[in-house]
Amino acid sequence: MTSTSQPRPSQLLLPQREPVPTRDASTLLLLRDCADGNGFEVLMTRRADQGIFANAYVFPGGGQEDEDAAPASHALARVRPSMIAEAGDERITQALAGIRETFEELGILLAYDQAGQPVPPAQVQQLDRKASLYEQCRARGWTLAVDQLWYLAHWTAPLDLPKRFDVPFFVARMPEGQTAVADETEQFEPTWISAQDAIARFEEKKLFILFPTQRTLQRIAHLPDTQAVIQTLLNEKPLWRACPRGGHLKGKDTRHTETDMAYGELEMVLPDGHGIHPLDWQPEKAVPLRKNLLRLTAPNPGMMTGPGTNSYLVGDAHTGYIAIDPGPDDAEHLQRLHDAAGGDIRFIVCTHSHPDHSPGAAPLQAMVLLSGHARPPIMGLPSAPTARANSRFRPEVTLQDGERITLTGQGTEGEITHTLQAVFTPGHAANHLCFVLEEDALLFSGDHILNGSTTVISPPDGNMIDYLDSLDRLHAMCLEYDIRYILPAHGYVLGFAPHQITRLKAHRLAREAKVHQAMRTKPDGSIQDWVAIAYADTPQALWPVAQQSLLAHVERIQKLCLGR
Repeated sequence: MTSTSQPRPSQLLLPQREPVPTRDASTLLLLRDCADGNGFEVLMTRRADQGIFANAYVFPGGGQEDEDAAPASHALARVRPSMIAEAGDERITQALAGIRETFEELGILLAYDQAGQPVPPAQVQQLDRKASLYEQCRARGWTLAVDQLWYLAHWTAPLDLPKRFDVPFFVARMPEGQTAVADETEQFEPTWISAQDAIARFEEKKLFILFPTQRTLQRIAHLPDTQAVIQTLLNEKPLWRACPRGGHLKGKDTRHTETDMAYGELEMVLPDGHGIHPLDWQPEKAVPLRKNLLRLTAPNPGMMTGPGTNSYLVGDAHTGYIAIDPGPDDAEHLQRLHDAAGGDIRFIVCTHSHPDHSPGAAPLQAMVLLSGHARPPIMGLPSAPTARANSRFRPEVTLQDGERITLTGQGTEGEITHTLQAVFTPGHAANHLCFVLEEDALLFSGDHILNGSTTVISPPDGNMIDYLDSLDRLHAMCLEYDIRYILPAHGYVLGFAPHQITRLKAHRLAREAKVHQAMRTKPDGSIQDWVAIAYADTPQALWPVAQQSLLAHVERIQKLCLGR
């Protein structure tokens, strides 16, 4: 999930650096149910006021040691067969490190005595926290309760840090009768706190916690008790893996994980994690994404357009540029597009005919011609008869499925080429095209795939059967061209392209199942009745828009004769 391979490294904005190697570590979240039966608490301690993570409140844990991986130590571990089947010895080493570090830092031990019962607290207190835990357990015939640990998450430190750790996060119930006593060297002030309270105090700047700690608490805060947390982990797989990346938003440095909307863009623009990439939407200027790729966002934010319509410039000063989706007829936006390309726009292509995508094509063409450059042809597919009155579009050049538009020039390192392949993807609109930048394995998705929202399919110009079929085709192309990044017409760049498409199709089919159930529940119901059932998890303010996609689902259900 953190691959940094690039099809054409020469187009990256900055020279790449090798990240500092990670050190293996382990962390353990000890949980207990609240005394009043309302929720659960987690044990946190304050780090020393010097050294790494100074004064941060953390979960106990630390670096793995050679002794954690030793066969003799593994022999002391009681494990679940399912744990071994999923991850083998590596998981045992990780869990043992978490148990050992928790004992050394807080004096808490998850272990069984010779009779297979939890070691009594009084006997735990007799152990020397500075001596080898494994030798002391071996001498007493104790086993370590690895089977009580559940793999919650996996965090890898950001690529740009000078010191990096690779850390599995485990959870376990707090052993009965034991009390946390900090070592007063690395850890201080053991504190039981609910996830909700910890987050609230952090937001109020009353509790200093690190980004992985914050996100972990946020991910489990909604669960009702300790057993519910454990229940989510019975398949022996972590709920998430994360290698955060840094951006700059609203004047602050920010961190983002793989599930955040900006993550794919940060990974694409700064694959080695070094440098600063602005995440604020800036319609007043072009945002470089690669040396041969600029994004300019039109100043038309709204419910249907998100932060605005993205226009892209593909190319460079040696080859000239292709403008993708010039956007609405907004003079200032078009002027910025023109100026960012130095007026040298060779082709203007439109993904589809909707009013926030194609109306700017003709005025942009006129600007280019007026500045003394050759007249760029306007390319795309003509709108179908089913298009709305405000979505009529007729290009000068009708693109064929699979047709390529090529820019060539002589750069400082020889000939350079940028090839854009048209891909026919009806569904959102009957004349919708996506484009693949072949040399860099990038997919420009228009409105077919968005970041932060679901594409509206509005019949008759929109068609759900065509839409899902087009998703399948894009998924196949992602595999064929090894495409990792999707550049949508609205929102940030999306990473993990094949996964995004799979997830999007699954979401659509899940929604369709709800629509089908609504039709069965109220066979004589209206569209409004079915929306209220199928989109009950969606704010009512969005139901008028949802009706359009619901109608598309109904048409697909009826055409495919589902359920008959």
